[in-house]
Amino acid sequence: MSIVAWLILGLIAGFIGSKIVNSSGEGLLLDIVLGVVGAIVGGFLFSLLGAAPVTGLNIYSLVVAVVGSIVVLVIYHAITGRSRTVL
Repeated sequence: MSIVAWLILGLIAGFIGSKIVNSSGEGLLLDIVLGVVGAIVGGFLFSLLGAAPVTGLNIYSLVVAVVGSIVVLVIYHAITGRSRTVL
């Protein structure tokens, strides 16, 4: 995937993950960064389970990235001490 596709996927996944974990979101830049990291983490987790990792800019990859961004956001909140409202 190109850098632009990773940024788009990261922005969408980070935004959705932020809304699930913390309804206020983290801000545009942090949502993108945590979303891209989440896509990588989600791809790693899914490949450990025998499923396909991020395959491109599609719905399946978005689901993988959102799952990864939720994991990353929960860890981020645990480290920074910010409270979660949903999980």
